[in-house]
Amino acid sequence: MGFLGEPTHWILILLLLLVLFGYKRLPEMGKGLGEGLKGFKDGLKGASDTPAAPTAQQTAASAPPASPAPTAEKAGMEYVTCSRCGNKFENPLGFKVMEYVCRSCQSNS
Repeated sequence: MGFLGEPTHWILILLLLLVLFGYKRLPEMGKGLGEGLKGFKDGLKGASDTPAAPTAQQTAASAPPASPAPTAEKAGMEYVTCSRCGNKFENPLGFKVMEYVCRSCQSNS
């Protein structure tokens, strides 16, 4: 038959899962797996449907108001400066760095 055709193999797999993850985690994992599969199916169904072209009225209603693009300084982006070449680089996580050396300076040394 095959490996997964035997009922004893299924029982061993279930016991192994029970030992590894515990009694309380198995229903949560099953629920998450089911929701993931449902979302995947919905995504496939939505991707196969071709959307109709929006009318001019819908396009005008959905267009956001014109506003200037936010700059990095306004968004709170922090920068670090390479201590060797002086170039600025983004620091999106905001780590505090005593001395920063960029990759190109690291490879040159």
